[in-house]
Amino acid sequence: MSKPAQIDTCQRFLFNESDVRGEIVRLNKSYLDTVSNHAYPEAVRHLLGEFLAASVLLGSAIKYEGRLVLQVRGDGELSLIMSECTSEGAIRGIARFDAPPRSSEFTTLTGDGVLVITVDSRKREPYQGIVSLEGGSLSAALQTYFDQSEQLPSWFLFAVDGEQACGFMLQQLPGSSQRDDEARDDAWQHLVMLAQTLTTSELLQLDNEALLHRLYHQEQVELFEPRTFHYQCSCSRERTARALISIGKEEVDSIVAEHGAVNIACEFCGTEYQFDAAEVSMLMQERGNVLH
Repeated sequence: MSKPAQIDTCQRFLFNESDVRGEIVRLNKSYLDTVSNHAYPEAVRHLLGEFLAASVLLGSAIKYEGRLVLQVRGDGELSLIMSECTSEGAIRGIARFDAPPRSSEFTTLTGDGVLVITVDSRKREPYQGIVSLEGGSLSAALQTYFDQSEQLPSWFLFAVDGEQACGFMLQQLPGSSQRDDEARDDAWQHLVMLAQTLTTSELLQLDNEALLHRLYHQEQVELFEPRTFHYQCSCSRERTARALISIGKEEVDSIVAEHGAVNIACEFCGTEYQFDAAEVSMLMQERGNVLH
């Protein structure tokens, strides 16, 4: 069995005789870097891994320059779960909960709510797509999103273990090589039916060429060069200072009076930024000048 290399990549493939494309994402170091900053229960680590893999797949399917954010707004055991992928290949993610989740079920973790996909582009107005959480899995919710919002039939599979987070996507493209609708639909159903034989253990253990050969050795498949990804938090002292200013002068002054400084830790990576009394005074003065 040919095992995948330990590198964070997303690799595109195309069926030459069908209007169907695909992507395979494998996240190793970036996944571990994301979850190692937090004491997440296993079920949360698993679902966050799916979200990280999904944000990479979505970033490949939705062309943009900027960042793509995938998150759930629901009433489940998780108050928040989100992942983010930039067009430069930087990814990060986070999960929040009041009490450690007791369930590993998607519907219990997320509750009733919506899946929100936000594309914050540098060149266009921000775009937000929202779809209800149906089907009992992230895969099902994403398939519903592409069916309803993009009119692009899609199929997803995710697999996560202690070392990596992987994802597999098929997507039907607008007609080009097959103009007959019935032939297009038949080809799509055939390729999805074969993909449905893929197991999570195979997705985790087989390299991309071996995986595609296992599924589609009778099809003409073109495999493109992989694109690499990495964990990177976008926090900075300047952004944290802006967040500090937004808290309000009275509350900040109270913290400084009690502790002598203000310490703010990034929720994503845990980096802590400290602002002493003199820095806080200067920031508040600058805020006052802007307001006036």
